[in-house]
Amino acid sequence: MSASIEDAIFDLLSKVEPGKTVAPEDVARAVDAETWRRLLGQVRGTAKGLARQGRLVVTRHGKPANPEKLKGVYRLRLPLEGDVIPSAAPDAETPRDVED
Repeated sequence: MSASIEDAIFDLLSKVEPGKTVAPEDVARAVDAETWRRLLGQVRGTAKGLARQGRLVVTRHGKPANPEKLKGVYRLRLPLEGDVIPSAAPDAETPRDVED
């Protein structure tokens, strides 16, 4: 994990109201305003690691997302009491009753 990216994430989140999010692009720009696009992969990796530790929530469509299955557009926020983060474990198949 990049310490400067982690610092930028928590610095930006400290400036928003609880429950509000920041964009990964804003994090990358805070680290390096000129070549921020090159940092987006590192921001994603750092965010996933922090989410695994429970220090950060990755959201998609305004809801907590499984950091292991993260694809597409996402945002970052601090954890809130009662957050339910989707499990990284594969979905267990539930046996179905079969009527003959």
